Amino acid sequence: MFKSFSILWLLSASALADPVNTYLPVPSQAVGPPLNAAGYRVESYGKGAYMVTNNQYQAMFFVSDKGVIVVDAPPTIGYNLLYAIGNITDQPITHQVYSHSHTDHIGGSGILPSGVKRIAHYLTKVYLEDTPDANRPLPDEIFADAYTLTVGNQTLELKYEGHNHHPGNIFIYAPVQKVLILIDIIFPGWVPYSALGATENVAGYIKAHDQALAYDFDVIVTGHLTRSGNRKDVEISKAYVLDLEQTCTEAYQIAASPGNNISAQAIAAATLAVNPNNPYTALKAILTAMAEYCGNKTNGKFQDVIAGTDVYGFENAFKMTDSLRIELDAGGPFAVKGP
Repeated sequence: MFKSFSILWLLSASALADPVNTYLPVPSQAVGPPLNAAGYRVESYGKGAYMVTNNQYQAMFFVSDKGVIVVDAPPTIGYNLLYAIGNITDQPITHQVYSHSHTDHIGGSGILPSGVKRIAHYLTKVYLEDTPDANRPLPDEIFADAYTLTVGNQTLELKYEGHNHHPGNIFIYAPVQKVLILIDIIFPGWVPYSALGATENVAGYIKAHDQALAYDFDVIVTGHLTRSGNRKDVEISKAYVLDLEQTCTEAYQIAASPGNNISAQAIAAATLAVNPNNPYTALKAILTAMAEYCGNKTNGKFQDVIAGTDVYGFENAFKMTDSLRIELDAGGPFAVKGP
């Protein structure tokens, strides 16, 4: 049976004193292939397309007859990315594509050879200019909507579909191999990382699933965890996030009514009685109660389908709940008040 994972428990003294907790077993579909002795794995998708992973992060490279294109360079993979490429080809690395500006995905870019030409969305350059970092060199070429990168016999189609996880996060498509690269949206076999992958735009995050499914791909590389994905993984992720949106919207309607255990009015009154003149406590208590309601309900449906619902399920529900209040206009206890 699914167990509630109250935020009060997450912050309890016992949990903080003993950070090693026991979670649900990982479903077999979320377990990735083993790593080599050096701590990484290379997967070939044919016709010169390869993924490199440490079962936490993922990068891609494409070998052409005129050089190698690298997509991202996570610092935790580090020099193993160069070793992986060197074990496959003698061609030099000539180009790099940035999926977006976050350092956990491109913070190893500084180890690539000098002279590499880097391509990114213009918003990625804006963010990198605001936070100068030698490990994330500024892109040499930028684009607004779409860019086709051709190096020898390899072609990548880069497209900005709108704000989702982070401004500038792009779709990267290899049409010959039918490989789609979309970072920090889908987590194949797993629940999204905390707060829906630390997304900055929940509406765009949800929409990105349909945008991904519009591509003709056989493999999707998503930047994280134990394996690459396929169309079914995208559909499962879409089902999870839509169910979360639906149940959190339902929680808003329940919370707007009196006489139930997530009544916003009752929670606020009880909280403010203990914490007078502190509206933060009332808001947090209301959002926490709604997030626990929808998180438990959604995760109960998905805990045997994807891994990690008990690890980051509450944080995902809280993100959805708060976004419904400030971004998606769910109403409920936060609807426009009558005259």
